[in-house]
Amino acid sequence: MIRRIKKSEIPNCVEVICKSFMTVADEFGFTVENAPRFTAFATTEERLLYHLEQEQRLMFAYYENEKIAGYYSLRKQNEKECELSNLCVLEDYRHKKIGERLLEHAFAEAGKMGCLQVNIGIVEENVKLRKWYEAHGAEHMGTEKYDFFPFTCGYMKKIL
Repeated sequence: MIRRIKKSEIPNCVEVICKSFMTVADEFGFTVENAPRFTAFATTEERLLYHLEQEQRLMFAYYENEKIAGYYSLRKQNEKECELSNLCVLEDYRHKKIGERLLEHAFAEAGKMGCLQVNIGIVEENVKLRKWYEAHGAEHMGTEKYDFFPFTCGYMKKIL
């Protein structure tokens, strides 16, 4: 079941995001020292509260037996574009199509918000993830290298 999270669930969401993204950090050698701004290390309750209350992001979680197993947020960037952030699934729940359900849900919610396009940022070196988004209709738009990340940021879009 996917539903909007309650403010009281933010600590659980932080845990799910950090644990989920930590598997990526481990796979690619990201540490708090070389990538302190990477999602696994930079997500806090304060940050998610800001996303919810100040940025008015829609936040959703996938629940299995009343436990949060996956998460994503959507932020309207302009009248026609939304940004998909922090789509993740806890490692123990992967390969059960939960990520796919969350992604489809995100695209549907973005459409309800009047968006015609969803923008997605990825770790470019994560070829498996890029291919997964492409298999779900996203198109690769380009890359950007930032000094504060030991990886290249990849940018994708899905036209709704």
